[in-house]
Parts: sequence; structure tokens; C-alpha cells
Amino acid sequence: MNLHIEPVSPALDAALKQAIDQKTKPLGALGRLEALAFQIGRVRQSLQPTLEKPHIVVCAGDHGAAKAGISAYPQEVTWQMVENFLKGGAAINVFARANGLALTIVDCGVAHDFGARPGLIDAKVSASGTASYLEGLAMTAAQCETAMNHGERIVAALADRGCNVVGFGEMGIGNTASASLITHCLTGAPLSDCVGRGTGLDDAGLARKRALLQQALDAWPARTDDPLAVLARFGGFEIATMAGGMIGAAQRRMLVMVDGFISGAAALVAAKLAPAFLDYAVFSHLSQERGHQAQLAHLGVRPLLDMDLRLGEGTGAALAWPLVKAAGAMLNEMASFAEAGVSEKL
Repeated sequence: MNLHIEPVSPALDAALKQAIDQKTKPLGALGRLEALAFQIGRVRQSLQPTLEKPHIVVCAGDHGAAKAGISAYPQEVTWQMVENFLKGGAAINVFARANGLALTIVDCGVAHDFGARPGLIDAKVSASGTASYLEGLAMTAAQCETAMNHGERIVAALADRGCNVVGFGEMGIGNTASASLITHCLTGAPLSDCVGRGTGLDDAGLARKRALLQQALDAWPARTDDPLAVLARFGGFEIATMAGGMIGAAQRRMLVMVDGFISGAAALVAAKLAPAFLDYAVFSHLSQERGHQAQLAHLGVRPLLDMDLRLGEGTGAALAWPLVKAAGAMLNEMASFAEAGVSEKL
């Protein structure tokens, strides 16, 4: 896929800042909401931007390394949770409904046959999920490209239907381990700072997870920090699909809402491939998963929320959406001093 992202134009920067500063409030009184409104205006290149048909895309995939015991849950939970999504019973379903967000589930490579289902996009790269990175490549370069192309096509279809803000979430037993390896390789942070408890490992399970991930690194003698090589070596099909979707969304000047640690790994890949991606990205929350801090620090970004979340599924993006919506509304609807007839500061 085309990896080029056009940086946001600064043409409206001065006018946007003036418009925000002239709202009926003390200068800077709405804090980071003002910066968010400024970003929305820049992305949409408008002093009165609208955020249309907001959508959460949840990408699901299985990981070959999960069979080695890197998660507290068996691999079957991936497809079982996809069924829960399709039935409307998961946290992301609840939060999406509560906040007026459309929701699409994507089978990127779950080891299960769902058949044709409403609300499910079949973008399966492999019927068995990725191979185990404990033994070699998780996916071939061709499979990685296919998954990224699927993500780009999914957001292109959303954009064609008038969507201009999209959030990404995921489901895949073992994917915090993949995200930990990607984060370590692309940020240079120590592996120990990138590995957390995932779905709830106890101390012994965490120690085993760290040992297995070190084993995976040791088994890659030709190690590189090339983002596509790292993604193919350690990633999941759901992470690659999200990375392609994030790049495709930014190419279409959509606002991109990044969820937590796993989505953050996809965003890290996207930003390494196309640094201008960060112009379009809103980082929703600080995950309780340890490696997320390393991602955010490396990218130099600050998330909107800090609520000790670590569920994934796009839940953080769905919960942050009201803040994004409010920032856009502030820019569009809040009166200026002149419009309200209110005296400015002396």
C-alpha cells in the first residue's frame, strides 16, 4: 500500500488559534480541550469542522505464540469474544451504544470459521492466525502487506460513506506479547519495561512471558528496527490491519482515535512508516499495561484519559469520544467575546 501521508497544512493555524482564544473564556481556561479543538480544526482544515459518522473498527486475530502459554486465557477466547461482539454483549458494544458510535468487527485471522455475519468483515489473511514468532516469522512480508491493505480498504469504504473520524480497537489472545516485542524493537526501551500482565497473569506467568519473549528476540539474529520487518516478525494480523487502517485514514484526512497498548503498537508502526501520521492521531488513554508508557514517551504524545484501563477492544477510544466531540462543538458553537457582547480582559 501507499505509505505516504501528507502533513497537515499550517495554513489555518493562526486563524484557528485566534478563534479559540476569542471564545468567551479566560485565555487557555479550557486547557487541553483547546489543543484538541485546534488539532481537529487542523485535520479538517476548517474553522468550523464537523466530525461525521464516528466509527470504531475492532480488528481480531489469533497468534501462534499464544499456544506456548504467554496469556492467562486460552486461544479459543479470541473467537468466543468475537461472537460476543457480534451479539452486542461486550464492553465496546456497550460504550459504542452509549456514545453514538457505529461499530464494525473485522476477522483479520481468527482460527475459527464465522461464516457470513452482519457486522463482521471477513479480512482473514490466514485461517489459522499467525505462525509462532518463537520459531520464526509470525507472518510473511506478503501476509503483512495483505493485512495492511485490508485495513486501508476498510477505512476507504468508511470514508466513502461520509465517516471522517475512526477509532481502532482489537481482540486477540496473546497480542499484548506481540505489542511488547514491537514496542521494544521500535522504541529501544528495555524489554522488561515493555512487558505487562496482559489479561491478568500472576507473577509466575509474567516471568514465563518475559522469558518467552526474550527467547523470541534471541531467535532473530538478523534483528532490525525496520517497522515492517518488526511487524512481520512479531505482529498479529489484527495489528497489521490496524496499522494499514490508521495510515489509510490519515491519508484521507480522517481524525484517528488510537485506543491503548495494542492499538498503540499499530500506531507506533504507522508513525515510523509515515511520521505525519501523528498530525491526525488522538491518543485516547494511558493503558495500565506497562509498555504503553514507553510508546507514548517515544512518540512524544499525551493521552486524553488516565483511568487504569487495560481491556482493549477500542474501549478507551469510545470513552474518549465525548471529549473529542465536545472539543469540536466548542470550536463550532461557543460564542466569541464580540458575538456575545462580553467585555474582554483589560
